[in-house]
Amino acid sequence: MTFTLGLTGSIGMGKSTTAAFFRARGVPVHDADACVHALYRGRAASLIGAAFPGVVRDGVVDRQRLSAAVVGQPDALKRLEGIIHPLVREEEEAILANSRKAGVGLVVLDIPLLLETGGQARCDAVLVVTAPAEVQRARVLARPEMTAEKFAAILARQMPDAQKRRHAHFLVDTGAGLLAAQRQVSSILSALAGRPGHRLPVESAVHA
Repeated sequence: MTFTLGLTGSIGMGKSTTAAFFRARGVPVHDADACVHALYRGRAASLIGAAFPGVVRDGVVDRQRLSAAVVGQPDALKRLEGIIHPLVREEEEAILANSRKAGVGLVVLDIPLLLETGGQARCDAVLVVTAPAEVQRARVLARPEMTAEKFAAILARQMPDAQKRRHAHFLVDTGAGLLAAQRQVSSILSALAGRPGHRLPVESAVHA
């Protein structure tokens, strides 16, 4: 059976880097963000353009215009999520089905809002990527076009890191550097080696 590991973490915690460590070890990773970006260039563009006039240019969703249309507007954001989330789930389910047919032992679902959307119910275990708050803030504010106001708005949508960690079966702390994070991923892979696809109870979690 295929074991499904949900990978999540707040902005700037090192989630994408951690996902790359799993890929480097040959583990299939479904990147929900990358899927969304592909949908913006493909079959979601016309649907989003109809819901948010003016945000599509040359058949592709202009992410800055879309962001301006939804940031700070909960109803607009829900409308967007109602378009995107079902399409992302379709892609996810296809990858899981193909992995089961191929006898793949472990698949990672890289989903930024896994816990906020109840996605942990679709996973056998949850991995939360974390880092000290000062490290997170420095990383995020170093990004192009990021401001303290945007950072605050993003954090407001995300479950606090401390709360996320309470849902975790495994933790990867990227604050100590890449080598330490790689060792933690290796520990997780060792813990999951040969494990059948059954959900782990959080109270019996083994934190790397």
